[in-house]
Amino acid sequence: MSKIDSFLARRRIAYFSMEIALSPAIHTYSGGLGVLAGDVARSCADLDLPVVFVTLLSESGYLRQEIDAAGRQVEHADPWNPAQHAVPLEAMVAVEIEGRRVWIRPWLYVLTCPLGNTVPVILLDTDIQQNAESDRLLTDRLYGGDLAYRIKQEIVLGIGGERILRALGFTIFKYHLNEGHAAFLALSLLKSYRRRTNTWGGSLLYEVDPVRDLCIFTTHTPVEAGHDRFPYDLVQGTLGDFIELEQLKLLAGEQELNMTRLALNLSGFVNGVARRHSETAQRMFPGYTIRAITNGVHAPTWTHPKFAEKFEAAAPGWSHEPEILARIDELPDEPIWAAHAAAKHELVAKVAELTGAAMDPERPILAFARRMTGYKRPDLLFTDLGELTRIAAERPFQIVMAGKAHPNDAEGKRLIEVVHRHIGALEGKVAVAFLPNYDFALARYLVAGADIWLNTPMPPLEASGTSGMKAAINGVLNFSVLDGWWVEACTEGVTGWAIGKDHETGSDSAAELYEKLGNTVLPLWYDDRPRWIWMMKQSISKIGSYFNTQRMMRRYATEAYLG
Repeated sequence: MSKIDSFLARRRIAYFSMEIALSPAIHTYSGGLGVLAGDVARSCADLDLPVVFVTLLSESGYLRQEIDAAGRQVEHADPWNPAQHAVPLEAMVAVEIEGRRVWIRPWLYVLTCPLGNTVPVILLDTDIQQNAESDRLLTDRLYGGDLAYRIKQEIVLGIGGERILRALGFTIFKYHLNEGHAAFLALSLLKSYRRRTNTWGGSLLYEVDPVRDLCIFTTHTPVEAGHDRFPYDLVQGTLGDFIELEQLKLLAGEQELNMTRLALNLSGFVNGVARRHSETAQRMFPGYTIRAITNGVHAPTWTHPKFAEKFEAAAPGWSHEPEILARIDELPDEPIWAAHAAAKHELVAKVAELTGAAMDPERPILAFARRMTGYKRPDLLFTDLGELTRIAAERPFQIVMAGKAHPNDAEGKRLIEVVHRHIGALEGKVAVAFLPNYDFALARYLVAGADIWLNTPMPPLEASGTSGMKAAINGVLNFSVLDGWWVEACTEGVTGWAIGKDHETGSDSAAELYEKLGNTVLPLWYDDRPRWIWMMKQSISKIGSYFNTQRMMRRYATEAYLG
């Protein structure tokens, strides 16, 4: 029996994602989108859902971040060795790119959950001797290169991935497109349908309906730059005559190919990743029905071992059924605080190891760890250094930050420099550390060891955000702008705190942040520790029990996959 045969009989759903975080040693992800996909895979294994995952091999990873003496991001390749984690499969398919054949070889990674269930992950690789040198690099660097490189990667993922599944013998009844990067998959299904039914030149209306019955599309961003667009001259030069240009324009936009619009037109089930995001996406794309399935996190992956011990004692089976965590608010204070203290000491040690900064475990740690880009506003906390210093003089606190900027995001890279200038200006007044190379492994220290999780996006540009969910399950209290998932999860003074008011997009966010930090959050930490611990337990019981990928994937299974 081949390595893939054991999966063929019952895999009926294919989940396509440009990136996926499988383990810290496998660098096939850049941030939240990939980490979510990895949590989805882990929950599919837990729940024994018949899903196969398809992604790019990305052998050189996304980027390894170094911060130089001037506080600038320096990017390096972040390679990993596929042979140490996956096995190459005996199948290859070709796609046409710029008029030549590009061959794709699949690798198999088997993800196993603690219950022993498994899901297959197919990693697509073009680094084979049959390909031209430039084509061998198409699956080398995640999100690398220019527009031409990106469209070729998305052809490999969507068209190549669909062909690979057929070549391997999978029979798929539903295809889940995780973001618009995978939209060429739906186009490939359309072409296959037209070939089988000999409907070339017929009415597009009747041809897309069977494809829409097969496809589920999850859109992840309300940020315009997050929707891939390609000029049609580039599309024609790359895809050739794969589909008639006039018909493609009907599906993907008249002026340029919009991958989100292509996915919307070829998917029968479309959803946003939070209720607020669904509303925002509905305004961005009127005429489509965009449902809401709010994201979650894989609870056992992100729960610190000390907390996991307490959870298992109080709520056996919580890792498979996180809703049982609703009982955690009945635990006494001592075990919760002891578990937090252990996680916090580990974070303090990691900060010292990476930066040399000495954090005090007896003082609160405020964490900000996100992708570094303009709308996330990583510099909002530093708007008024005088006010920040005044607050810290009355009730001292510490700040730990982390995050990467995309190599082409000049604004994100500038913000990293700005943050480092603020760190220098605050030296001796407020302890601030920036941890380089934020990744899967480092995130575990941050989401478990911080006391306060800060999130300051510009509304309504946060689609969901899952880092705060990871923090909440460890009793870390969220302090966030009301956007994304936090609109659903925030009960003021119970699960955390809001910065500003709902639907607020004005310029007073910094003043509101300072007012609540200085007058509500820090006084509670210093003056009413029992209430703080009570809130920690509310955070775990009310957020951890709901904002998890077990609940999320049960909804996908019943509402999308069985539809």
